[in-house]
Amino acid sequence: MVPLSDALGRESRIEDGYILTEGNLIKEVGKFKPDSIDEIISNSNTDLIVIGATDGQITSSNDVPQINGVALPGFVKAHGHDHESPLIGIAKDVPLTTWLDEAVNHFTGFLHEEEEALTKKFGQSPYYLTYLKARIDDLQHGITTALVHHCNFNKYHVPELVEANRDAKTKITIAVGSQDRHYDPRILDKPAKVAIERMDTLFEKFTNEPNVRIIPGPDQFFSNGPELLKHLKIWANNHQTMIHIHSSEEFATTQWFTKEYGLTPIEYAQSIGFLDENTFVGHQVHNSENDLQILAETNTAVVHNPLANTILGSGMPPLIEFKSRNIPFAISTDGSGSADNQNIINAARLAAQYQKAFHKNATLMTAQDVLERITIIPSQILNYNTGSLTPGKSADIIVVDLSVPNLTPTRSDNVVENLIWAANGNEISYVISNGEEVVNNYKFVYIDLNTVLSQIQELSELFYAYKKQKTARKATGIRESE
Repeated sequence: MVPLSDALGRESRIEDGYILTEGNLIKEVGKFKPDSIDEIISNSNTDLIVIGATDGQITSSNDVPQINGVALPGFVKAHGHDHESPLIGIAKDVPLTTWLDEAVNHFTGFLHEEEEALTKKFGQSPYYLTYLKARIDDLQHGITTALVHHCNFNKYHVPELVEANRDAKTKITIAVGSQDRHYDPRILDKPAKVAIERMDTLFEKFTNEPNVRIIPGPDQFFSNGPELLKHLKIWANNHQTMIHIHSSEEFATTQWFTKEYGLTPIEYAQSIGFLDENTFVGHQVHNSENDLQILAETNTAVVHNPLANTILGSGMPPLIEFKSRNIPFAISTDGSGSADNQNIINAARLAAQYQKAFHKNATLMTAQDVLERITIIPSQILNYNTGSLTPGKSADIIVVDLSVPNLTPTRSDNVVENLIWAANGNEISYVISNGEEVVNNYKFVYIDLNTVLSQIQELSELFYAYKKQKTARKATGIRESE
C-alpha cells in the first residue's frame, strides 16, 4: 500500500495492508493483523463488503482474500475535457488552433446541429453518451476525481455531464466555459451578463448535487475580453469557488496575443486582478521571466498536460523553474482528443522523462514527486478531501494489479518506481469511488461498457461522414501563418 499520507510520511509503504471504509470515508488504514481484522468482521454484522472476495461469507480473517496489487488513492485529474473521447486520432499532426477547429469545434458543432436526430437514433442525448464515455476513460485509468473544462457548445449541456457523473459515481468540478471574442460566433457570450446568468442558473441548480462542483471556466485568455473575465472572477469570489482557464498553450497564439495586446496572457490576467490562490491555469507552456514572477507572487497554480503538449507540438513548460519558485503545479492528461487517452500514469512518466532529458539530469522529477502530482497535490489545488489513504479522507481507492509481467517483480522498495516507469497505466483492477466499488476485477459494476463503446463507435462513424460533407469553421484564435 502507498498511502501518500502526511501523517505517516508521503514515502511510507505498508506491506500486507488493509483499508476500512465506512460510508464514503476512509475509517482505518494499517497493516493486516488477524486479531484486528477478526474484530472488524465481528463488529460489522452482515454489512461488510470485502473487495476481491467471492460470494462466500466472510467469518474470520482467514476468509479475507489477499490481492496481488498495490493500493493507492484514486488519481486526481486537474484538467480535462469530457467532450473529446470520440475524437481519438482525428486531425493529428497539426498545431493546436487547427486541431481545435478541425476536431473539437467541428465535433461539437456536429453534435449541436444534429442533436435532435442523434438523440432519436441513440434514445438519449449524444452529449450524455459522449460524457459517459469520458467517465469510463477516467475510471479505466484510476481517475476518480476530475476537473472538466466544459468549453464551446458544451457549456449549454452541463446537465448531461452531471447525469453522466452521477451514473459513473465519480467526482467532478465543472469549469463552465465562456467566450466573447476570437471564436465561433454562434457561441459568443455577448453581452457578458449572459455568461454570468448561466453561472447563476447552474450554481443554483446543482449546488446540492453530490460529487459535483460548478466553477467559472473561461476558455482562454485570447477568447475572453477583460470585462467578461473581471465579472467571472468577481462571481467566483462571491461564491467562494475556484476559477480555471487555458493559458499560454501554443507558441504562435501566445506570440500573437502578446503582440496584439502588448501583454503576455499572464500579464494581461494580472492587470485585471484575475490571478490569486483560487485561480489555476491549464498548460502555461510559454513563459517570460515576468510571467514566472507573477505566478509565484500570486500563488497561481498550473496544470501541466504533457501528452497534449507534445502531440500538438505546443512545447513543454519549465517545470524545474516552477519548482524552484514554489509555483504549485499538478500533472494531468487534458482531453482524450488531444492526448488520445486518459492514461495519467503515462502523463506523469512523460513529464518526468522530458525534464530529465532536457536538463540532462536524472535526479530531477523523481517517481515519488510525479506520483504526488497526480494524487495529493492536484487534490490540494482543487480543494478536495482526497488524494491520500488517510482516515477521514474520501474513500477513493484504486488497486494496481501486480500480477502482470511488466510489474513483476515489485517490492515495497521499488513499488512507486515501477508504477511510474514500468506500468502501462491500465492495470487498474479495482476502483472504489466515494466508498462504492465501481470497477471489480477490471469489470465495470454500474455501466454497460459494451453498449456504450458500440454507441460511441457509431457516433464517431457518423461524425466522419459529417466531416466529409461539412467544412470546418476557421474561427479559433490565430494560426501560425497569420
